Amino acid sequence: MAVAPRLAALAGQFLGTPLSLRVRAWDGSESGPPGAPVVVLRNPRALRRLLFKPGELGLARAWVAGDLDVEGDLYGALEGLATLFHGGRPPLTGRERLAALRELLALTGPLPVPPAPPREEIRRRGGPLHSPLRDRRAISHHYDVGNDFYELVLGPSMVYSCAVWDDDTACLEDAQAAKLDLICRKLGLREGDRLLDVGCGWGSLVLHAAQRYGVRAVGITLSAEQAAYARERVAKEDLGDRVEIRVQDYRETADGPFDAVSSVGMAEHVGSVRYREYADRLFGLLRPGGRLLNHQIARRPMADESAYRIDPFIDAYVFPDGELAPLGRTVSLLEEAGFEVRDVESLREHYALTLRRWVRNLEADWPEAVRLTSPGRARIWRLYMAASALAFEHGRIGVNQVLATRPTEAGDSPLPLRPRVWTEGA
Repeated sequence: MAVAPRLAALAGQFLGTPLSLRVRAWDGSESGPPGAPVVVLRNPRALRRLLFKPGELGLARAWVAGDLDVEGDLYGALEGLATLFHGGRPPLTGRERLAALRELLALTGPLPVPPAPPREEIRRRGGPLHSPLRDRRAISHHYDVGNDFYELVLGPSMVYSCAVWDDDTACLEDAQAAKLDLICRKLGLREGDRLLDVGCGWGSLVLHAAQRYGVRAVGITLSAEQAAYARERVAKEDLGDRVEIRVQDYRETADGPFDAVSSVGMAEHVGSVRYREYADRLFGLLRPGGRLLNHQIARRPMADESAYRIDPFIDAYVFPDGELAPLGRTVSLLEEAGFEVRDVESLREHYALTLRRWVRNLEADWPEAVRLTSPGRARIWRLYMAASALAFEHGRIGVNQVLATRPTEAGDSPLPLRPRVWTEGA
Protein backbone atom coordinates (compact mmCIF):
# COMPACT_ATOMS: atom_id res chain seq x y z
CA MET A 1 0.00 0.00 0.00
CA ALA A 2 1.21 3.54 -0.79
CA VAL A 3 2.61 5.64 2.07
CA ALA A 4 0.23 8.65 2.12
CA PRO A 5 -3.03 6.69 2.65
CA ARG A 6 -1.42 4.78 5.51
CA LEU A 7 -0.27 8.01 7.15
CA ALA A 8 -3.68 9.62 6.70
CA ALA A 9 -5.32 6.58 8.30
CA LEU A 10 -2.92 6.77 11.26
CA ALA A 11 -3.62 10.49 11.73
CA GLY A 12 -7.35 9.80 11.62
CA GLN A 13 -6.88 7.16 14.30
CA PHE A 14 -5.19 9.70 16.60
CA LEU A 15 -7.88 12.33 15.90
CA GLY A 16 -10.92 10.10 15.91
CA THR A 17 -11.97 11.79 12.67
CA PRO A 18 -10.52 12.02 9.14
CA LEU A 19 -7.53 14.33 8.77
CA SER A 20 -8.50 17.75 7.38
CA LEU A 21 -5.21 18.04 5.48
CA ARG A 22 -3.92 16.42 2.35
CA VAL A 23 -0.75 14.32 2.67
CA ARG A 24 1.87 13.78 -0.03
CA ALA A 25 4.60 11.25 0.75
CA TRP A 26 8.08 10.63 -0.62
CA ASP A 27 6.79 7.83 -2.87
CA GLY A 28 4.56 10.32 -4.73
CA SER A 29 1.31 9.06 -3.20
CA GLU A 30 -1.34 11.49 -1.92
CA SER A 31 -4.34 11.18 0.35
CA GLY A 32 -6.85 13.56 1.88
CA PRO A 33 -9.52 16.09 0.95
CA PRO A 34 -9.04 17.73 -2.48
CA GLY A 35 -8.19 21.43 -2.22
CA ALA A 36 -6.96 21.18 1.37
CA PRO A 37 -3.47 22.39 2.34
CA VAL A 38 -0.88 19.74 1.49
CA VAL A 39 1.61 18.44 4.05
CA VAL A 40 4.59 17.14 2.10
CA LEU A 41 6.87 14.49 3.65
CA ARG A 42 9.93 14.57 1.44
CA ASN A 43 11.63 11.51 2.92
CA PRO A 44 11.27 8.92 5.71
CA ARG A 45 13.46 11.12 7.93
CA ALA A 46 10.43 13.32 8.64
CA LEU A 47 8.72 10.39 10.39
CA ARG A 48 11.93 9.30 12.09
CA ARG A 49 12.23 12.72 13.71
CA LEU A 50 8.71 12.35 15.09
CA LEU A 51 9.44 8.85 16.35
CA PHE A 52 12.59 9.88 18.20
CA LYS A 53 11.08 13.17 19.49
CA PRO A 54 7.27 12.84 19.47
CA GLY A 55 5.32 16.08 19.50
CA GLU A 56 6.00 19.61 18.39
CA LEU A 57 9.81 19.50 18.65
CA GLY A 58 10.06 16.50 16.31
CA LEU A 59 7.68 18.19 13.88
CA ALA A 60 9.70 21.41 14.09
CA ARG A 61 12.98 19.60 13.42
CA ALA A 62 11.47 18.01 10.32
CA TRP A 63 10.26 21.43 9.16
CA VAL A 64 13.54 23.25 9.80
CA ALA A 65 15.56 20.49 8.08
CA GLY A 66 13.28 20.59 5.03
CA ASP A 67 12.12 17.01 5.52
CA LEU A 68 8.56 18.30 5.85
CA ASP A 69 6.90 21.14 3.96
CA VAL A 70 3.51 22.68 3.28
CA GLU A 71 1.90 23.64 -0.01
CA GLY A 72 -1.10 25.94 -0.06
CA ASP A 73 -2.50 27.77 2.96
CA LEU A 74 0.23 27.69 5.62
CA TYR A 75 -2.10 28.96 8.35
CA GLY A 76 -4.71 26.30 7.56
CA ALA A 77 -2.03 23.62 7.55
CA LEU A 78 -0.72 24.70 10.94
CA GLU A 79 -4.19 24.62 12.45
CA GLY A 80 -4.71 21.11 11.05
CA LEU A 81 -1.37 19.89 12.36
CA ALA A 82 -2.05 21.38 15.79
CA THR A 83 -5.07 19.12 16.19
CA LEU A 84 -2.74 16.11 16.06
CA PHE A 85 -1.16 17.22 19.34
CA HIS A 86 -3.85 19.28 21.07
CA GLY A 87 -7.20 17.92 20.01
CA GLY A 88 -9.17 14.95 18.81
CA ARG A 89 -10.16 11.78 20.57
CA PRO A 90 -8.98 10.60 24.01
CA PRO A 91 -5.41 9.22 24.15
CA LEU A 92 -4.84 5.91 22.42
CA THR A 93 -4.75 2.77 24.52
CA GLY A 94 -1.45 0.96 24.98
CA ARG A 95 -2.42 -1.62 22.37
CA GLU A 96 -3.42 1.08 19.86
CA ARG A 97 -0.19 2.99 20.42
CA LEU A 98 1.86 -0.16 19.87
CA ALA A 99 0.03 -0.89 16.63
CA ALA A 100 0.58 2.69 15.44
CA LEU A 101 4.27 2.47 16.31
CA ARG A 102 4.64 -0.74 14.33
CA GLU A 103 2.96 0.89 11.34
CA LEU A 104 5.29 3.90 11.49
CA LEU A 105 8.34 1.66 11.81
CA ALA A 106 7.20 -0.26 8.77
CA LEU A 107 7.07 3.02 6.84
CA THR A 108 10.35 4.54 8.04
CA GLY A 109 12.54 1.45 8.00
CA PRO A 110 15.25 0.69 10.58
CA LEU A 111 16.03 3.39 13.15
CA PRO A 112 19.66 2.82 14.21
CA VAL A 113 20.28 6.36 15.48
CA PRO A 114 18.12 9.49 15.66
CA PRO A 115 18.64 12.06 12.90
CA ALA A 116 20.87 14.91 14.05
CA PRO A 117 18.98 18.10 14.95
CA PRO A 118 19.27 20.90 12.37
CA ARG A 119 22.31 23.12 12.95
CA GLU A 120 20.05 26.08 13.72
CA GLU A 121 19.00 24.47 17.02
CA ILE A 122 20.67 26.22 19.95
CA ARG A 123 23.34 24.53 22.07
CA ARG A 124 23.03 26.12 25.47
CA ARG A 125 26.09 27.54 27.19
CA GLY A 126 26.76 30.31 29.63
CA GLY A 127 25.89 29.10 33.09
CA PRO A 128 22.64 29.13 35.07
CA LEU A 129 19.30 30.14 33.59
CA HIS A 130 19.11 33.92 33.06
CA SER A 131 22.64 34.61 34.17
CA PRO A 132 24.03 37.66 32.29
CA LEU A 133 26.29 35.54 30.07
CA ARG A 134 23.58 33.02 29.19
CA ASP A 135 21.09 35.81 28.46
CA ARG A 136 23.62 37.51 26.20
CA ARG A 137 24.14 34.30 24.21
CA ALA A 138 20.40 33.65 23.99
CA ILE A 139 19.81 37.16 22.65
CA SER A 140 22.63 36.76 20.14
CA HIS A 141 21.09 33.50 18.89
CA HIS A 142 17.90 35.30 17.94
CA TYR A 143 18.94 38.81 16.99
CA ASP A 144 22.44 38.46 15.56
CA VAL A 145 21.35 36.69 12.39
CA GLY A 146 21.90 39.63 10.06
CA ASN A 147 20.41 43.11 9.96
CA ASP A 148 19.71 42.75 6.23
CA PHE A 149 17.48 39.77 7.00
CA TYR A 150 15.54 41.74 9.59
CA GLU A 151 15.15 44.65 7.14
CA LEU A 152 13.56 42.23 4.68
CA VAL A 153 11.10 40.91 7.28
CA LEU A 154 10.32 44.02 9.31
CA GLY A 155 10.40 46.61 6.56
CA PRO A 156 11.81 50.15 6.79
CA SER A 157 10.48 50.77 10.31
CA MET A 158 12.81 48.10 11.80
CA VAL A 159 10.40 47.67 14.71
CA TYR A 160 10.20 44.12 16.07
CA SER A 161 7.04 44.35 18.16
CA CYS A 162 3.39 44.69 17.30
CA ALA A 163 2.20 47.70 15.37
CA VAL A 164 -0.97 49.63 16.23
CA TRP A 165 -3.55 49.50 13.44
CA ASP A 166 -6.58 51.63 12.62
CA ASP A 167 -7.67 48.89 10.22
CA ASP A 168 -6.11 45.92 8.43
CA THR A 169 -5.60 47.87 5.19
CA ALA A 170 -3.07 50.28 6.70
CA CYS A 171 0.59 50.36 5.73
CA LEU A 172 2.88 48.43 8.12
CA GLU A 173 5.27 51.38 8.41
CA ASP A 174 2.43 53.76 9.32
CA ALA A 175 1.09 51.31 11.89
CA GLN A 176 4.52 50.97 13.47
CA ALA A 177 4.96 54.76 13.58
CA ALA A 178 1.56 54.96 15.30
CA LYS A 179 2.74 52.47 17.94
CA LEU A 180 5.97 54.40 18.60
CA ASP A 181 4.03 57.63 18.97
CA LEU A 182 1.47 56.01 21.26
CA ILE A 183 4.29 54.93 23.59
CA CYS A 184 5.78 58.42 23.62
CA ARG A 185 2.41 59.96 24.43
CA LYS A 186 1.68 57.44 27.18
CA LEU A 187 5.06 58.29 28.70
CA GLY A 188 4.17 61.98 28.52
CA LEU A 189 7.51 62.84 26.95
CA ARG A 190 8.55 66.49 26.89
CA GLU A 191 11.48 68.45 25.49
CA GLY A 192 14.62 67.67 27.48
CA ASP A 193 13.26 64.58 29.25
CA ARG A 194 15.64 61.69 29.77
CA LEU A 195 14.34 58.37 28.35
CA LEU A 196 15.75 54.87 28.89
CA ASP A 197 14.67 52.26 26.33
CA VAL A 198 15.41 48.77 27.67
CA GLY A 199 15.89 46.34 24.79
CA CYS A 200 16.07 49.12 22.22
CA GLY A 201 16.40 46.87 19.18
CA TRP A 202 17.51 48.75 16.09
CA GLY A 203 16.84 52.11 17.71
CA SER A 204 13.47 53.03 16.24
CA LEU A 205 11.81 54.20 19.46
CA VAL A 206 14.71 56.31 20.75
CA LEU A 207 15.04 57.94 17.33
CA HIS A 208 11.32 58.70 17.20
CA ALA A 209 11.34 60.10 20.73
CA ALA A 210 14.37 62.31 20.06
CA GLN A 211 13.12 63.60 16.71
CA ARG A 212 9.47 64.15 17.61
CA TYR A 213 9.65 64.94 21.33
CA GLY A 214 13.14 66.37 21.83
CA VAL A 215 14.20 63.93 24.54
CA ARG A 216 17.66 62.74 25.47
CA ALA A 217 17.54 58.98 25.07
CA VAL A 218 19.63 55.98 26.07
CA GLY A 219 18.92 52.69 24.32
CA ILE A 220 20.37 49.44 25.67
CA THR A 221 20.54 46.04 23.99
CA LEU A 222 22.52 42.82 24.34
CA SER A 223 22.77 42.41 20.56
CA ALA A 224 25.98 43.75 19.04
CA GLU A 225 24.45 43.75 15.55
CA GLN A 226 21.41 45.71 16.70
CA ALA A 227 23.61 48.26 18.45
CA ALA A 228 25.83 48.77 15.39
CA TYR A 229 22.78 49.30 13.19
CA ALA A 230 21.14 51.69 15.67
CA ARG A 231 24.32 53.73 16.00
CA GLU A 232 24.50 54.12 12.23
CA ARG A 233 20.92 55.41 12.21
CA VAL A 234 21.70 57.86 15.02
CA ALA A 235 24.72 59.19 13.13
CA LYS A 236 22.77 59.44 9.87
CA GLU A 237 20.10 61.54 11.60
CA ASP A 238 22.78 63.67 13.33
CA LEU A 239 21.38 62.83 16.77
CA GLY A 240 24.60 61.78 18.46
CA ASP A 241 24.27 64.57 21.02
CA ARG A 242 20.83 63.33 22.13
CA VAL A 243 20.80 59.54 21.59
CA GLU A 244 23.22 57.01 23.04
CA ILE A 245 23.15 53.30 22.14
CA ARG A 246 24.83 50.84 24.49
CA VAL A 247 25.49 47.10 24.48
CA GLN A 248 24.47 46.72 28.09
CA ASP A 249 22.44 44.46 30.36
CA TYR A 250 19.62 46.14 32.27
CA ARG A 251 21.31 44.84 35.42
CA GLU A 252 24.38 46.91 34.57
CA THR A 253 22.57 50.21 33.95
CA ALA A 254 23.19 52.53 36.87
CA ASP A 255 23.05 56.12 35.60
CA GLY A 256 19.52 57.05 36.55
CA PRO A 257 17.32 58.78 37.28
CA PHE A 258 15.37 58.82 34.05
CA ASP A 259 12.13 60.71 33.48
CA ALA A 260 10.67 57.77 31.57
CA VAL A 261 11.52 54.13 30.91
CA SER A 262 10.23 52.01 28.04
CA SER A 263 10.58 48.25 27.72
CA VAL A 264 9.03 46.95 24.52
CA GLY A 265 9.17 43.23 23.74
CA MET A 266 12.10 42.73 26.11
CA ALA A 267 10.55 41.47 29.36
CA GLU A 268 9.75 38.09 27.74
CA HIS A 269 13.50 37.41 27.90
CA VAL A 270 13.81 38.21 31.61
CA GLY A 271 12.37 34.99 33.02
CA SER A 272 10.29 34.36 36.14
CA VAL A 273 13.36 33.88 38.33
CA ARG A 274 14.58 37.39 37.48
CA TYR A 275 11.36 39.32 36.95
CA ARG A 276 11.19 40.94 40.37
CA GLU A 277 14.84 41.95 40.02
CA TYR A 278 13.98 43.46 36.63
CA ALA A 279 11.04 45.39 38.10
CA ASP A 280 13.16 46.59 41.04
CA ARG A 281 15.91 47.75 38.71
CA LEU A 282 13.54 49.77 36.51
CA PHE A 283 11.88 51.28 39.58
CA GLY A 284 15.27 52.37 40.87
CA LEU A 285 16.23 53.93 37.54
CA LEU A 286 13.06 56.04 37.33
CA ARG A 287 12.66 59.39 39.07
CA PRO A 288 9.71 59.83 41.47
CA GLY A 289 6.70 60.77 39.35
CA GLY A 290 8.25 59.19 36.25
CA ARG A 291 6.50 56.68 34.03
CA LEU A 292 7.25 53.15 32.85
CA LEU A 293 5.74 51.66 29.68
CA ASN A 294 6.11 47.87 29.75
CA HIS A 295 4.97 46.25 26.46
CA GLN A 296 4.94 42.48 26.94
CA ILE A 297 3.47 39.27 25.51
CA ALA A 298 1.34 37.32 27.98
CA ARG A 299 -0.04 33.80 28.14
CA ARG A 300 -3.26 32.58 29.64
CA PRO A 301 -3.04 31.60 33.33
CA MET A 302 -3.02 27.91 34.23
CA ALA A 303 -4.80 26.11 37.06
CA ASP A 304 -1.40 24.69 38.02
CA GLU A 305 1.24 27.29 37.22
CA SER A 306 4.03 24.85 38.08
CA ALA A 307 3.01 22.86 35.00
CA TYR A 308 3.97 25.70 32.63
CA ARG A 309 6.62 24.74 30.11
CA ILE A 310 8.23 26.87 27.43
CA ASP A 311 7.11 25.86 23.93
CA PRO A 312 9.79 23.38 22.78
CA PHE A 313 10.08 24.77 19.24
CA ILE A 314 10.32 28.39 20.41
CA ASP A 315 12.83 27.43 23.10
CA ALA A 316 15.08 25.44 20.77
CA TYR A 317 15.01 27.65 17.67
CA VAL A 318 13.54 31.09 18.29
CA PHE A 319 13.75 32.62 21.79
CA PRO A 320 15.96 30.38 23.95
CA ASP A 321 15.07 30.65 27.64
CA GLY A 322 12.20 33.01 26.86
CA GLU A 323 9.18 32.81 29.15
CA LEU A 324 5.64 34.13 29.04
CA ALA A 325 3.73 35.06 32.18
CA PRO A 326 0.05 35.81 32.74
CA LEU A 327 -0.79 39.51 32.73
CA GLY A 328 -1.93 39.42 36.35
CA ARG A 329 1.44 38.08 37.48
CA THR A 330 3.27 40.85 35.62
CA VAL A 331 1.09 43.56 37.16
CA SER A 332 1.54 42.08 40.63
CA LEU A 333 5.32 42.01 40.37
CA LEU A 334 5.45 45.61 39.13
CA GLU A 335 3.28 46.64 42.07
CA GLU A 336 5.43 44.66 44.51
CA ALA A 337 8.45 46.61 43.23
CA GLY A 338 6.71 49.86 44.18
CA PHE A 339 5.08 50.91 40.91
CA GLU A 340 1.49 52.12 40.70
CA VAL A 341 -0.11 50.56 37.63
CA ARG A 342 -2.26 53.20 35.98
CA ASP A 343 -3.36 51.72 32.68
CA VAL A 344 -3.37 48.37 30.85
CA GLU A 345 -4.17 48.13 27.14
CA SER A 346 -4.49 44.86 25.22
CA LEU A 347 -3.17 44.84 21.66
CA ARG A 348 -3.70 41.14 20.93
CA GLU A 349 -5.39 41.52 17.54
CA HIS A 350 -2.82 44.12 16.52
CA TYR A 351 0.00 41.60 16.93
CA ALA A 352 -1.78 39.05 14.75
CA LEU A 353 -2.06 41.62 11.95
CA THR A 354 1.61 42.58 12.37
CA LEU A 355 2.82 38.99 12.20
CA ARG A 356 0.85 38.28 9.04
CA ARG A 357 2.50 41.30 7.41
CA TRP A 358 5.95 40.05 8.44
CA VAL A 359 5.17 36.61 6.99
CA ARG A 360 4.03 38.28 3.77
CA ASN A 361 7.31 40.23 3.58
CA LEU A 362 9.32 37.05 4.12
CA GLU A 363 7.43 35.02 1.55
CA ALA A 364 7.55 37.83 -1.03
CA ASP A 365 11.36 37.78 -1.05
CA TRP A 366 12.02 34.18 -0.06
CA PRO A 367 15.15 33.49 -2.17
CA GLU A 368 16.83 36.59 -0.72
CA ALA A 369 15.84 35.61 2.83
CA VAL A 370 17.46 32.21 2.32
CA ARG A 371 20.57 33.82 0.86
CA LEU A 372 20.93 36.21 3.79
CA THR A 373 20.66 33.50 6.45
CA SER A 374 20.16 29.81 5.64
CA PRO A 375 17.24 27.71 4.36
CA GLY A 376 16.67 26.42 7.89
CA ARG A 377 16.74 29.87 9.50
CA ALA A 378 14.28 31.29 6.97
CA ARG A 379 11.98 28.32 7.55
CA ILE A 380 12.16 28.89 11.34
CA TRP A 381 11.02 32.50 10.99
CA ARG A 382 8.20 31.59 8.62
CA LEU A 383 6.90 28.90 10.96
CA TYR A 384 7.20 30.82 14.20
CA MET A 385 5.62 34.01 12.85
CA ALA A 386 2.70 32.20 11.20
CA ALA A 387 2.08 30.01 14.25
CA SER A 388 2.31 33.05 16.53
CA ALA A 389 -0.24 34.92 14.42
CA LEU A 390 -2.69 32.05 14.95
CA ALA A 391 -1.95 31.99 18.69
CA PHE A 392 -2.81 35.68 18.97
CA GLU A 393 -5.91 35.32 16.80
CA HIS A 394 -7.27 32.47 18.92
CA GLY A 395 -6.45 34.16 22.23
CA ARG A 396 -3.90 31.62 23.39
CA ILE A 397 -1.47 34.49 23.94
CA GLY A 398 -1.90 38.24 24.12
CA VAL A 399 0.18 41.40 24.33
CA ASN A 400 -0.34 44.30 26.70
CA GLN A 401 1.00 47.77 27.31
CA VAL A 402 1.20 48.37 31.05
CA LEU A 403 1.68 52.00 32.06
CA ALA A 404 3.01 52.41 35.59
CA THR A 405 4.41 55.28 37.60
CA ARG A 406 6.87 55.65 40.44
CA PRO A 407 4.99 57.53 43.16
CA THR A 408 6.47 60.70 44.61
CA GLU A 409 7.32 61.15 48.30
CA ALA A 410 3.81 62.50 48.77
CA GLY A 411 2.50 59.18 47.47
CA ASP A 412 0.96 60.49 44.27
CA SER A 413 1.83 59.58 40.67
CA PRO A 414 0.50 62.39 38.51
CA LEU A 415 -1.38 61.54 35.35
CA PRO A 416 -4.14 63.30 33.40
CA LEU A 417 -7.67 62.92 34.79
CA ARG A 418 -8.53 60.96 31.64
CA PRO A 419 -5.26 59.20 30.84
CA ARG A 420 -6.62 57.31 27.83
CA VAL A 421 -6.74 60.65 25.98
CA TRP A 422 -3.02 60.42 25.28
CA THR A 423 -1.66 63.78 24.17
CA GLU A 424 1.87 65.06 23.74
CA GLY A 425 3.46 66.04 27.05
CA ALA A 426 0.38 65.14 29.11
